[in-house]
Amino acid sequence: MKYIVFGGNGFVGRYLADSLGEKYGYGKVLVVDLQDNLDNRISSKASYIKTDICDKDALARIEMDKDDVVINLAANQYHTKVPSNREEYFFSVNTVGTRNILEIMENKGVGNYLMLTTDMTYGKPQYLPIDTNHPQNPFGPYGQSKKACEELCREYRKRGMNITIMRPRMINGPGRLGILVKLFKLIDMGLPVPTIGDGRNHYQMISVFDCVSAIMAAIEKGLPNEEYNLGSKDSPDIKTLLKGVISTAGSRSIVISTPGKVVKSVLRLLDKIGLTLMYPEQFMIADEEYVLDISKTERDLDWHPKYNDADMLSEAYRMYRQVKK
Repeated sequence: MKYIVFGGNGFVGRYLADSLGEKYGYGKVLVVDLQDNLDNRISSKASYIKTDICDKDALARIEMDKDDVVINLAANQYHTKVPSNREEYFFSVNTVGTRNILEIMENKGVGNYLMLTTDMTYGKPQYLPIDTNHPQNPFGPYGQSKKACEELCREYRKRGMNITIMRPRMINGPGRLGILVKLFKLIDMGLPVPTIGDGRNHYQMISVFDCVSAIMAAIEKGLPNEEYNLGSKDSPDIKTLLKGVISTAGSRSIVISTPGKVVKSVLRLLDKIGLTLMYPEQFMIADEEYVLDISKTERDLDWHPKYNDADMLSEAYRMYRQVKK
C-alpha cells in the first residue's frame, strides 16, 4: 500500500508528503507533479514521478495497487498569473485532469481517493454558517471547474469508489502569500488599507497545517464518502484582522471602509478591460459575511483547527518581510 499525491510538489502537497512519510514511511509516499525534480523541502526519501495529469497515457504508466490511497491536490489556481481564457485554463487541468485520474484508477481497480476542492463552489452565501449541503453556485470558472470535479467524484462513488471531498477556505501558511502581498505593501508604506464594504464581516482562512492534519485524519478514518468544510474557528471581523496585522507591522496605516457595491463595480470594470487588481471570484464575496460550518468535519474526523486567522495573517506578514530582505 502506498500514498500517491498528485500535485504533491505544490504548497499543500509538500507538507502532506512529509506528514505521510513520517507516519507511514517515506517508501510508501509517491509524489506526482509537473516539475523536473522533487521539491527540496520534501524529504528526498519520498519517491517522485514527473507527470502531467492531462496526459492520460502517462498517468496509465504509474504503478497503482488496489489498496493504494490517491490524493489529488493538483490544480490551476489564482496564485499565479491567469490567462484571459480562464474557463479553458481552469477546466483543462482541474476537471479534465481529475477525470483522467479517476478513469485510470477505475481501470486499475484502485478505489481510495481524496479530492481537495474549494469553498468557492458555494458562491454567494444563502444562509450561515455554510454547511456542506449549501447550494453550489460558483461565481466564476475556478469554482465551476471544482464543482465539476465534485460531480465527477460523486459519479465514481456510485461506481464503487471510496471518495472524500474537502472544501477549504483560503489556505495560508509558509510558502504562499498570493493576494496578501498587495495588502502588505500598503501597510509597509503606511498607506490607508481599504476594506471592501464596512469591514464588519468575517472572512475565514485555513492554515496549511490544519489542511494537512484534516487529510491525515480522513485517511485514518478510512476516507469517508463525504464532503467536508475546512476553516478556522471564531475568526474576528476583517477590520479587527487588519488592525492586528498593522499593529504587528508597527505601521502608520489605518483601516478605511469603502462602499462595497461601488468598489466591486470598479474592480469588475478593471477586470473586463484587462487591468485586473482582483479576480471576480476573490472580490465578489469580499463584503459578505462568509463563515463555513466545520462541525461535521470535527465530528466525523475528530479534527479541530489549531490556528486562528489573526495569528495566520500576522505570521504571513512576517514571512513577507523575510522574503523582502
